Amino acid sequence: MATGKINVSVENIFPLIKKFLYSDHEIFLRELVSNGTDATLKLKHLISIGEAKVEYGNPIIEVKVDKEGKKIHIIDQGLGMTADEVEKYINQVAFSGAEEFLDKYKDSAKDSGIIGHFGLGFYSAFMVAEKVEIITKSYKDEPAAHWTCDGSPEFTLEPADKTSRGTEIILHIAEDSLEFLDDSKISGLLNKYNKFMPIPIKFGTRTETLPKPEDAPEDYVNETVETDNIINNPNPAWTKQPSELSDEDYKNFYRELYPMQFEEPLFNIHLNVDYPFNLTGILYFPKLGSDMQIQKDKIQLYQNQVYVTDNVEGIVPEFLTMLKGVIDSPDIPLNVSRSGLQADGAVKKISNYITRKVADKLKALFNENRADFEAKWNDIKIVLEYGMLSEDKFYEKAGAFVLYPTVDDTYFTLEELKEKLKENQTDKDGKLVVLYAGNKDAQHSYIEAAKEKGYEVLLLDSPIISHLIQKIENDNSGLTFVRVDSDHIDNLIKKEENAISKLSDDEKATLKTSLEAYIPKAYSVQLEAMDSQAAPFIITQPEFMRRMKEMSQTGGGGMFGMGNMPEMYNLIVNTNSDLASSILNTEDKTHQEHLVKQALDLAKLSQNLLKGEALTAFVKRSFEMIK
Repeated sequence: MATGKINVSVENIFPLIKKFLYSDHEIFLRELVSNGTDATLKLKHLISIGEAKVEYGNPIIEVKVDKEGKKIHIIDQGLGMTADEVEKYINQVAFSGAEEFLDKYKDSAKDSGIIGHFGLGFYSAFMVAEKVEIITKSYKDEPAAHWTCDGSPEFTLEPADKTSRGTEIILHIAEDSLEFLDDSKISGLLNKYNKFMPIPIKFGTRTETLPKPEDAPEDYVNETVETDNIINNPNPAWTKQPSELSDEDYKNFYRELYPMQFEEPLFNIHLNVDYPFNLTGILYFPKLGSDMQIQKDKIQLYQNQVYVTDNVEGIVPEFLTMLKGVIDSPDIPLNVSRSGLQADGAVKKISNYITRKVADKLKALFNENRADFEAKWNDIKIVLEYGMLSEDKFYEKAGAFVLYPTVDDTYFTLEELKEKLKENQTDKDGKLVVLYAGNKDAQHSYIEAAKEKGYEVLLLDSPIISHLIQKIENDNSGLTFVRVDSDHIDNLIKKEENAISKLSDDEKATLKTSLEAYIPKAYSVQLEAMDSQAAPFIITQPEFMRRMKEMSQTGGGGMFGMGNMPEMYNLIVNTNSDLASSILNTEDKTHQEHLVKQALDLAKLSQNLLKGEALTAFVKRSFEMIK
């Protein structure tokens, strides 16, 4: 038997491993199962190139919990190691790697998650174990070896009598980690980290009922059989070619990823690239509606089928973090902290690739079945609109599939919209005016007024719409978006003809003075000569002010401090209405005030601005009028 000291200058590196390398003790299982998988896949490779002259068979990895003995066993049927290899890889390489790692990443190590790059995966065992044993037999014709270490730099290495190929790691669980002897805890961890690993993983057995034979008698009792409980799916959908998968396969995989999710995804995008980096994966568009407060962190990142994290910031462009699914890439550098991840050139390329791929898929879906795409529009628009704002590469491609719905549920692309509106909605200065509503019910009377003129009104109700239309206007000169309640319809799209006013200039000046005596300061009074049948009082909210305010409230844009500005309104008074003449000509000041306030309240009511005390007073006043 050999004993030795692990050649490491830090006198006792184990407390450092506990303290620095892993913030999450549970990942010891991921690392050890991954090592077993690597050993098995390496053997497969050596056999395929003729270097290992052994039978591969159907190797599995087994995890066993021994509650009484306070032990966890992790057993593989992979390469195995000779005593010399144990000496080299376990006692030398891993530790020199550990020191190098600690020097370099002391500050960011907690954040980095995966240590496998440094050959340190094995040492994560000491986070939960007070003693670790390795019993291993190489595929080469050499005796088995048994290594033991109790968490100090001392180890023993002696021959073992193991006859089957592979490695067994035995963890003697420390008193502060006994929770890991609970079957449901281990089963949960295997499910989280190893659910899609490429080698079958056995954890215990389960009882399976055999089917009833066709000629079975009435009282036949189905036979049961104990079978290996394989907890993973070694060939998940993303490892296959899109041509091998049906729609149903994609849906089933979605259910496998999100067993608690009851809504079906709208569609999926299969990623598959091998140059200039390796990346596979499947992204799903869930139903999103207009809510920006969507749960992010639903995309899982894997490295060679080993789960790493659900924080894919920097790898997936931010607007797509609202999607669900899986990305697997061996090329994502995970041995540095997250801030290092975003600056990495390969990562930026991956992010750009995903953006392009998603845009291409959306364009294809739109072209293949426009009606279906339109039907799904309201469930996906928030992602796409956010993408147009945040990713220039996406914005460039978005013209081909981003839709602008009208209040009557017809859908236009921007180019179709320009063509459709050109004739009717170009104003006297040659500007194309796109009218839109944010809320069909609240802005109903304004929408109707626009429709009477034969105008189209879009329904744009996302929380970020002010930002988006600002960007579209900047990129399309001669195009302006105006919300339908921001002025009287004749002012929104100014044509040449001006209506003639019944009132003289003097009468208008007198009327304005009378009105301003009773109208609150928040309203700017405008006199307009309109059709005598149009509403006498109309409240509008200036487009520029409202848009700036909305933009500063939803962040990123608008004018500094505008989010807290009080609401400003215009009160447009139709000088050709009978009510305007009544207000002008009444001698009784009390009656005049009464008319103005009642008319203002009616206009406020139509804009949903009459609330609280003012609403109570209006109702009381209205009842008195009909006595």
